[in-house]
Amino acid sequence: MTRQEILLDGGEARLMLYLHDAGTEMRTNHAVRPCVLICPGGGYAFCSEREQDPPALAFLAEGYQVGILVYSVKEQAARLRPLRQAALAMMELRENSGRWAIDPNRIAILGFSAGGHLAASLSTLWNNPRVRALVGTPEPPTVLRPDAMILCYPVITTGHFSHQGSVRNVCGDDASLQELLSIEKQVDETTPPAFIWHTMDDASVPVENSLMLVLALRAKGISAEYHLYSHGKHGLSMCNEEVGTVDERCASWFGLCLVWLNDLFGFRP
Repeated sequence: MTRQEILLDGGEARLMLYLHDAGTEMRTNHAVRPCVLICPGGGYAFCSEREQDPPALAFLAEGYQVGILVYSVKEQAARLRPLRQAALAMMELRENSGRWAIDPNRIAILGFSAGGHLAASLSTLWNNPRVRALVGTPEPPTVLRPDAMILCYPVITTGHFSHQGSVRNVCGDDASLQELLSIEKQVDETTPPAFIWHTMDDASVPVENSLMLVLALRAKGISAEYHLYSHGKHGLSMCNEEVGTVDERCASWFGLCLVWLNDLFGFRP
């Protein structure tokens, strides 16, 4: 296993990589592997450590190449900076897919909480002219499009059920940004398939965030798998002792997600 760190956006963001080394003795040797790009949560005020290495190493153990995006927060989250950094990270993974043994057509983006908002933003707005202009209008624009999105108790709306701290940090009082970043309004036929999970009694990010997105995906005919757990606090991450949130029922999300993603990508580790 190789660990690398790439600076993005003039050093304002970091892309941390966990990569499988090429081998000759393993029963299964993949010339290229699918990749998961992880966006940790934290209300756009910080990037949670609990939502970085623990899920990254879990996907690595299942045969995936993994990236973690540590993006700009607080005052630096203004002017769509985190979204630009997510787009730059996606471009970096595809442009270096050969030397990092990544299949450029099987890259999923995963986000927790506000990181889920960031992941969903790139997944729905990748072809928006305003977003493409953030990274120099790449051609083809599909270089920015994730092939799947995995959203864990995500922030979605800037409306009535919003997580106000996230909206304040990423939008401020800019009404046009609030409209653009209300993700349930941005789904179209080019949005990638989604795996989403949430808990009914999430006291920080109301479950309506995920419900509105699921309905928007259904309305546009986008494939989605949604798991709603009856109980569980916000920020569960991997739901284990390592992250300090043991929850055996909600911990099933990872296995369910893995079955879904392996099937979507046709990956057999």
